[in-house]
Amino acid sequence: MRARAWCGVLAAVALTATACGGGGGNDGEAGKEGASGGSGGKGFPVSVQDCAGAKTTFDGPPKKIVTSNAAALELLLWLGAGDRIAGTGFPPGKGAVPQRFADQAAKVPVLGKTVIPKEKLLGSGADVYIDSFSSMKNMRGAGDAPTPEEFKAAGIKHIFLKSTACAAMNKSPRTDLSGIESDIEELGRVTGTSARAAELVADMKKKTDGVRDALKDVPEDKRPSYFLFDFDAGTKQPMAVCNRQVANAVITQGGGRNVFADCDGDFKPVGWEDVVAKNPDFIQLAVRNRGSDEANRKAFGEAEDFLKSFPATKDLKAVKEGRFLRIGSERTTIAGVRSADTVREIAHVLHPDRVK
Repeated sequence: MRARAWCGVLAAVALTATACGGGGGNDGEAGKEGASGGSGGKGFPVSVQDCAGAKTTFDGPPKKIVTSNAAALELLLWLGAGDRIAGTGFPPGKGAVPQRFADQAAKVPVLGKTVIPKEKLLGSGADVYIDSFSSMKNMRGAGDAPTPEEFKAAGIKHIFLKSTACAAMNKSPRTDLSGIESDIEELGRVTGTSARAAELVADMKKKTDGVRDALKDVPEDKRPSYFLFDFDAGTKQPMAVCNRQVANAVITQGGGRNVFADCDGDFKPVGWEDVVAKNPDFIQLAVRNRGSDEANRKAFGEAEDFLKSFPATKDLKAVKEGRFLRIGSERTTIAGVRSADTVREIAHVLHPDRVK
C-alpha cells in the first residue's frame, strides 16, 4: 500500500471538520447530566460494544477521557464533556473546530501529534480512551497500540466511534447518517450527557430530513455522479471512498451518486483510468485543513489545477465544466455533528433549485 496515499487518508481521519456552520446550539448548558450523574448515577450502568461485539460496561461517567484524535475531541465538546478531556492525539489544527470551542480545544494536552505513543496513553491516568480509527485497516502499523490486557492493567476502558473505526466491517453500504447518530447517542450515554446527545441528533435529523424531502422526487439514477478527489492521498494513484465509508453516506444524503459506491469497504486505491471511466458530473476537491483560509484556498487551487492539467483528467466532464466543490476531506470522511451540514452543502451545489 502506498505510504503517501494512506498518509493522506490518515490525515483526513485524524483532523476534524473545518467551518461548515453550526450543528446545534445550547452547548454551554450541556454536560450537566453527566456531572450530576456521578459514579453509579442516573442512566448507569451503560454497556457498549466494540467493532467485534466485545462488551464494555460503565458504572458511572468517566472523569478523565483521552481521545485518539480531534474528531472524538470535538464530539465531547459538543456534548459538554470537554472539561473531562485529559489529552488527545492528532490535535485539531487552527480553525479545525468551531470557533465556540477553539479556546477549550487549545487547552487540551497534546499527548501525540499523530498516534499517541503507547506509554503516554497508558500513563495518562485516563479511565476511558475514545478511539476513532484503530480498527481501520489503514491504521495498522501506524502506532504501537496497547493490547486489551495492557488497557485493562492501566485501568483504561477502550471504546470506539464505530461509524469511522468499524466502517470497513459494516455488512452493508452506508447511505445515511444513522451510524454517526448512533455514535453520538452512545457517547452521550457513556459520558452521562444523553439529553444533549439527543438534542444534537435531533438537529442533525432536521437538516438531513429537509434535504431528503427536497430531493424525494429525484430518481436515484437521475442524481449527478460524484467523485471525492482526496488530493492529500497523492496524485499518482487516486484513493476511492467506498460504500462503507462515512463519505458515501454524506454524498448519498446530499443527492449525489458516489462513483465508487460499488466498492465494498472504506477506502481503496484505484487507477486514474477508473475515474476516467466514471466521468463524474461533480468532483469534490477534498483537501485537509491547512490551518488558515488563505492556505486552504491555495490547496484547493492546487487540486483544481492538477485536474485541469493532468492528461487523464483534463477532459473529464466535471473538469471541463468547472463543476468542483471546495469541501475539505475531513468534513466528508469524518463522522461528526457537522456531517449534516456537509450533506446540506453538497445538496445545495448539486440541486440548487431544490436546496437553497
